[in-house]
Amino acid sequence: MAREPKANRGPSAGPDNRRAIIAAARDVFGESGFAAPLSSIAKRAGVGQGSLYRHFPDRLALAVAVFDDNIADLEAIASDELTTLDDLFAAIAEQAMGSSALIDMFATHQDDPRTDHLQTRIVELVRTVLARDAAVGPHVTVDDVTLAIAMLAFALSRTDASAKGATAERARAMFRAAFGR
Repeated sequence: MAREPKANRGPSAGPDNRRAIIAAARDVFGESGFAAPLSSIAKRAGVGQGSLYRHFPDRLALAVAVFDDNIADLEAIASDELTTLDDLFAAIAEQAMGSSALIDMFATHQDDPRTDHLQTRIVELVRTVLARDAAVGPHVTVDDVTLAIAMLAFALSRTDASAKGATAERARAMFRAAFGR
């Protein structure tokens, strides 16, 4: 039995397709890594590869869009006046446990100008949380925290899935001890 082709909704489908592609990329990158076939992402999103490439001309552009969404989630958490540095580390650990692909992308493309804004956004949200977290000692700088985030993300990207939760908690305990008053 032949399948009926999907109706082409034209340009109005663009925003929905973009969201579907980003969601699919998050899942596929999480399951298969940064080198996962883009055709798998298009298939999971329910779009053709042409649609994927119209929105994202290459793998890095797609990964940056996924990472942008992740940072937006972190910015929302950081905007809450009650968010502590430990809360931020917990959210970052949760994201890192879900996908090492984005960490790999950032590590391999850190000098690409398309990733510059990601680092700037992370620094700003760290600055926001650090400025109001009274439990953090005055000796702790934004650079200290961003280094700790990089260490946490790298460690989690190289840890077996069954041990990621325990590894994240150990790292967070070390950061609490090092960053406290």
